[in-house]
Amino acid sequence: MNVKLIGEHKKDSRACRDGMALTLNELMAQDKSICYVDCDLMGCVNTKQLMKNYPDRAFEAGIAEGNAAGVAAGLAATGKKVFFHSFGTFSSRRCYDQIYMSAAYAGLTVHVLASDAGVTAAFNGGTHMPLEDAGMYLNIPETTVTDPCDYAQLASITRQLPSITKGVTFTRFVRKGIVQVYDDGSEFEIGKGVVLHESDKDQATIITSGIMVDESLKAYEALQAEGISIRVIDMFTWKPLDEELVVKAAKETGAIVTAENHNTCCGLGSMVANCLAKNCPTPQEFVGIHDLFGQVGPQDFLMKEYGLMAEDIVAAVKKAIARK
Repeated sequence: MNVKLIGEHKKDSRACRDGMALTLNELMAQDKSICYVDCDLMGCVNTKQLMKNYPDRAFEAGIAEGNAAGVAAGLAATGKKVFFHSFGTFSSRRCYDQIYMSAAYAGLTVHVLASDAGVTAAFNGGTHMPLEDAGMYLNIPETTVTDPCDYAQLASITRQLPSITKGVTFTRFVRKGIVQVYDDGSEFEIGKGVVLHESDKDQATIITSGIMVDESLKAYEALQAEGISIRVIDMFTWKPLDEELVVKAAKETGAIVTAENHNTCCGLGSMVANCLAKNCPTPQEFVGIHDLFGQVGPQDFLMKEYGLMAEDIVAAVKKAIARK
């Protein structure tokens, strides 16, 4: 990996979706076996350019996600490297059986792209708010599940996906504005967490991903100001989980806090808890959505409503340390 932190909490002027869209456009120019299937949302993720540039390999399936997933699996069966996109709710709940049976069970690789991760669906409301999408894919054997935090990380992951030829992949991401965490050109290895801060005095570890990375870095700064040293890990790959890094952090810091833009009972927190239970039982606190439905509202309101702010992570860290 070649990773460089920006070091400030700065909104990116670019739409995060373009980390995927522009990278995929480059990949399709280089590899004629790559195809793209969408569900009437090309305008939302800036992939109309793919239909313009590669009309024989970019397909509009309409608002029919189950059929689109079947088409994607059929293309994969002919040897194509297939990317399939819809909003996170629809690329998970709406077509789960087709992805499971026609792609995963059949031994075919389809790269599922899921936009509007978690509360970032915002004004699209509860019906469009995927708080369990990654959890559904975690339950499919041999899947790869990722939750990138910004433009650079999404671009790096997209670039690597065509090389994955076993199992379905699921990448959830933010469509529009996002805080820039990493410098452009940063490269990440799928399946390996990124240690953002660590010292030999760390009293706890925050394991996080997606939009919660920036909140975790804010929490780190607040705790540092109080004299509490903590480790921060960006675990952008939920499956396969970097268990070696999780266990190392648990042994060295003695307390874990997971922070995710997802339901805590079936996401990153549960993956980490399962790892710890098997390898190194450790006090763990969970920051995320606690078994609730989505609702409509601006993202900052939703993050406060569901307890996804830096101050919530700070509180969880202190509680985890007190349980040691």
